Amino acid sequence: MPLPQWAAQQPPPQYGPPPQYGPPPGGHPPPQSPTVPDAALPPPPPPKATVTRVAASRTRELTGNAVRRVQAASRADGAGESGLTQLLWVNALHMAGDAMIAVSLAGTLFFAATTDAQRGNVALYLLVTMAPFAVLAPVIGPVLDRLQTGRRWALAASALGRALLALVMAAHYDDIWLYPAALGVLVLSKAHNVLRAAVVPRVLPPQMSLTSANARQSVFGLITAGIFGGLAAGIAKVFGFTPELYVTAAVLAVAGVLALRLPKHVDVPTGEQPADVLSTGPQPDGRRRRQVNPHVVLGLRANAALRGLGGFLTIFSAFLVEGTVEGGWPATFALGGIAAAAGAGSILGTAIGSRLHAVDPDRLVLISAGVATAVTVVAAFFFSLPMAALVAGVSAVTNALGKVALDAIIQREVPESLRASAFSKSETILQLAWVIGGGIGIALPAIGWLGFTVAAALLVLAVGLILFSLHRGRRAAAQPVRPEAPTTPMGEQWG
Repeated sequence: MPLPQWAAQQPPPQYGPPPQYGPPPGGHPPPQSPTVPDAALPPPPPPKATVTRVAASRTRELTGNAVRRVQAASRADGAGESGLTQLLWVNALHMAGDAMIAVSLAGTLFFAATTDAQRGNVALYLLVTMAPFAVLAPVIGPVLDRLQTGRRWALAASALGRALLALVMAAHYDDIWLYPAALGVLVLSKAHNVLRAAVVPRVLPPQMSLTSANARQSVFGLITAGIFGGLAAGIAKVFGFTPELYVTAAVLAVAGVLALRLPKHVDVPTGEQPADVLSTGPQPDGRRRRQVNPHVVLGLRANAALRGLGGFLTIFSAFLVEGTVEGGWPATFALGGIAAAAGAGSILGTAIGSRLHAVDPDRLVLISAGVATAVTVVAAFFFSLPMAALVAGVSAVTNALGKVALDAIIQREVPESLRASAFSKSETILQLAWVIGGGIGIALPAIGWLGFTVAAALLVLAVGLILFSLHRGRRAAAQPVRPEAPTTPMGEQWG
């Protein structure tokens, strides 16, 4: 039976509205809130400002700015592209490890002794610090000279070896094994210094001088050493020396990893300047003997005088304060003032050296020795503890400038095949000068004017000999070489 027409026009049931569609019976639809855009909503109330939150925010801001400035300074003048930045941070962590090792050794019997035994213990300390250089000069220098293509690995091995020895020191802090481990740490530290100085010319940017590159590394190293040395002292004070040595091992391990990440051209001996320093050549008498470059000799002698003054001030100032200032805060303040002047002088000297892009290092080392001598002479006539602090600061400035100048002279004059030996021998001579200066400080009585008079007299003598040898060398170079008179066939000379 066909459907009616009206029914055929109805839509199928599945296309109709749902059963609950529309307003409820007998009521009205619920009111709906008007839609408000998010931008029109009021902002949430800011967190309540407190002193802690403000300090934390300001600290984060200052820390971020400091980190960015340090990174920019380390990469300036093309250092980031050449690889000098990476070497800079390896050396900074190396010097931080040195400072932390020094803090741990300060708690041993070298300094933890009664007043009567302190002079003997300091003399023992001087002998122990001299021992690594005695090993370094005849053995490590020639080995590193032959190591031309694996210096990244050598730098890493020196840092990782020191990390392992720091763990040995932590495990044997109270027995005899501490001393061989400490000696090994010092030897590897000096090997790192020789390697680092020999590698600098391979990562030197074209727009930077060797003096500036050496000073920049010293600036970052000194600042890092100061920070980590203070951290190590705090850890040792709160937790003891064993945890402090564990942290030291971690810092040195990071330095070893960064050394492995140095650019590959560190292992490529290219661009070295030829020179006849420490090489052999024929002599008029037919024999072959070792020649020494006069520039290196001049810089080394001037630096030896400066280093001897530094050793004297380090040891003599401690006994001077102990013998002339009453104990407690006055003695601590006096010795702390001298130490602070020396630390600030080291940072200032290296900072000045990093800005000297075009200064002749030969002239710089002579000026440094002359200034240190003049200030010491003034202190001998007008001695006081503030004057001693002034001499310590000036000595630190001139020592820093003289060292970066000497490194630049060796890097400029000595060929790559002999550079490590030159650095090891120069370090040995400088450390010996420091020990001699410290020995004079032990031997002299704690009388201020007497000690500084002796130091001034020795400095005047040393600088005078340097200037005399320089004058004699210039006169010899200015004299024309007389040609040999020709002879007749019978062997007789003409006229």
